[in-house]
Amino acid sequence: MTSFHGSVIKCTVSDLRSILGEPRYQGNDGTDKVNFDWVMETESGDVFSVYDWKEYRPLSENEVIEWHVGGHSAKVTDQAVNEMADGLNKLLS
Repeated sequence: MTSFHGSVIKCTVSDLRSILGEPRYQGNDGTDKVNFDWVMETESGDVFSVYDWKEYRPLSENEVIEWHVGGHSAKVTDQAVNEMADGLNKLLS
């Protein structure tokens, strides 16, 4: 179980698939609080999650939205955001 500590990242579903792989959950119909949910580990082994929150609509693969990053502490979620940002920078360069 993770919780939100204020860390977010802005990118597309397609970007997250490229750097994180397939989500654990994907029900992209807009009927639930979450359409996509990834559960991952930082390079140091701390668990974090990435999910859209209360979009309540189907999301386009190429639409930039704000993703919530959950973890066991703000330190973990900040580290996860930094690692994902590095992955996105490598993807876009």
